[in-house]
Amino acid sequence: MREIVRPVLAALSVACLATSFTAASNSGAFAQAKQQMAPAPAQAAPPAQAAAPAQDQAAPIKQIALTDKQIDGAIAAAKEMDPITAKLSQDAKPDPKVVAQLEAIAKKNGFAGYDEYNSVVDNISLVLGGFDPQTKKYVGPEAVVKAQIAQVQADKKMSAKDKKDALADLNEALKSPPPAVENKGNIDLVTKSYDKLMEEFGGSDDN
Repeated sequence: MREIVRPVLAALSVACLATSFTAASNSGAFAQAKQQMAPAPAQAAPPAQAAAPAQDQAAPIKQIALTDKQIDGAIAAAKEMDPITAKLSQDAKPDPKVVAQLEAIAKKNGFAGYDEYNSVVDNISLVLGGFDPQTKKYVGPEAVVKAQIAQVQADKKMSAKDKKDALADLNEALKSPPPAVENKGNIDLVTKSYDKLMEEFGGSDDN
C-alpha cells in the first residue's frame, strides 16, 4: 500500500495534478492533513498517485464524473505500477521506457492513456481527502483536518515542539483547502470502494 504522492515522473511528459487525501491512521493525523490540504510534493511514488492539492504548482484539477469501471481500473493499474515506480528516485530523469510501461499499463486497464489514468486518480483522491477514516463517511476536507487538529491536541505522546509544528501546519492547511467536489455522484462511487481505495492509495505506516 502506498500513499498518493506528487508523481516523481511529473517531468516525464505527463502533466498530472496533485490532489490529496488522508491516510486512515489515528497516529498519522498530522502527516495526513499536511498531505491532504497543504500544497506540497511528497516522496517518490507512482506517477499518477498524486498528493494533495498542490495547485500552486499545477493547473486546477479537471473534475470529471467517475464511473465504477474507472475506479476499478485505477486500483488495478496502480497495483501494476507500484513495483515500477517504487524503484524510482524523486529526482529521476525522464525514462522513455518507464513512460511506455506506464502508458501500456493504463491502456491495459481501460484508460485511453496515462493522462486519463492520472485524471481519474486525481478525482478519486479529491474525494478521499474529505473522508473521515473512522466512520468511512464523507465529511469534507475541512472537517477532516479539524478532527486531526483535535487529535494532535489530545496526543500526550508528542513533544511540545512537534505538537506546535503539527498544529501550525494543520492550521495553515485550513487556509488552502482543495476545491469542492463538483460531481457529487463521485462521493457515492468512492464510498462503495473506500476500503479498496485506501488499501491501494491511502498510505501505510510501513511505507
